[in-house]
Amino acid sequence: MKFHALISEFCVAKPLKNKWRNQSRRINCSKYLCFLLMFSIVLLIFLRHLFFFSIDARPSSHHHSKKKIHSLVGESSSQDSCLGRYIYIHDLPMRFNQDLLTNCQVLTRSIDKTSMCEYASGLWNSNWFWTNQFMLEVIFHDRMKKYKCLTNDSLVASAIFVPYYAGLDLRRYLWGFNTSMRDSSGFDLINWLKQKPQWKTMWGKDHFLVSSRIARDFRRKSDRKSDWGSNFRFLPESKNLSMLTIESGPWENDIAVPYPTSFHPSSDYQNSTRKEIIRHCQSSNKLCKLLDCNSVGHECDDPLKLMNLFRSSIFCLQPPGDSLTRRSTFDSILAGCIPVFFHPGSAYTQYLWYLPKNYSNYFVFISATDLKLRKVRIEEKLVTVSKDEVASMREEVIRLIPRIIYGDRRSGVESVEDDAFDLAIKGVLKRLDRCRGSDL
Repeated sequence: MKFHALISEFCVAKPLKNKWRNQSRRINCSKYLCFLLMFSIVLLIFLRHLFFFSIDARPSSHHHSKKKIHSLVGESSSQDSCLGRYIYIHDLPMRFNQDLLTNCQVLTRSIDKTSMCEYASGLWNSNWFWTNQFMLEVIFHDRMKKYKCLTNDSLVASAIFVPYYAGLDLRRYLWGFNTSMRDSSGFDLINWLKQKPQWKTMWGKDHFLVSSRIARDFRRKSDRKSDWGSNFRFLPESKNLSMLTIESGPWENDIAVPYPTSFHPSSDYQNSTRKEIIRHCQSSNKLCKLLDCNSVGHECDDPLKLMNLFRSSIFCLQPPGDSLTRRSTFDSILAGCIPVFFHPGSAYTQYLWYLPKNYSNYFVFISATDLKLRKVRIEEKLVTVSKDEVASMREEVIRLIPRIIYGDRRSGVESVEDDAFDLAIKGVLKRLDRCRGSDL
């Protein structure tokens, strides 16, 4: 519009005085100038239109480009198998993990049949299956190092792993030490975590660790020296952590995971269900086989003898011992032996991520109360199970095997089926995803 105004003003302007004496010449000149100016106007309009057309077209092209890039990013994200599965591992001071293995001799008690150093070294040789329950923390940490969705950026992590060997650490001070010694490492760990930026994201609710001891061992209720365990899980910050443990309790943030497969016997038979079951076994006219873990020769520490017994058996009795759960439960499943439980807390109210809900399809339940009151005899109960039922139950037990073992991944070959580690990680991620959703 500015161009038009200036040109119109010029064209209609009065002729300047004394500019040209010949009026006709001035008129012809004016016509010539007007033609020239009009041509210029048309040219300018054309160029202007061309210029603005190009400008108008460029945003559309840019927008299309942006959409294409966004689409490519979306496609890349959809192809990222680790999306929502990234885990960040805290780089803890070595005194919380590796130093415990280096100084493994302090973990062995005088009454232990086998040195803890032998179990620790056995994890990385050909006899990897020869493990102790307290090596679960080490086994899990080793598998975490090989987890395919690790990240060095905690901001993209869906969970944060704390490689603290809680059970091994506590084992050093359980006997003959005061409560301050038992509590010191847990207190130091929490103080270390609180200083990290990762802690402040969810105040530890996205953190998890593994314990090779039962949950109750970390919930000492008083400071009396005679009381068992540490107070680690009673620390306010620790309550935000999720703990994978071989036996959980009524606490919300404790989740039961399988024992490492190997037998862990109890020596306390006094007034227990276990004592009654052994009595039944010894009087069952050779229907029941007993592996005496108190005998000389350490038969219960020999995985070959143990597995041979389980493999030659149809039913494997799993009475409560020092706690409700037994390591031999998982050994018997590994051997295809049908577990017999005497308390709901020994299995199916514990390992919710691992054992299907159709419990009666793969185990037998006998009430411990009825057993103690002599209302039922074990052999009479078991002989009522038909051969067809036994075959069906064994099939179900065998299907459980991949789910309850911590596979050896040193070969680098991924298993088709999820093992105990895989299911634990999936469970943690799903749990934390729900936690984040409830906080929104």
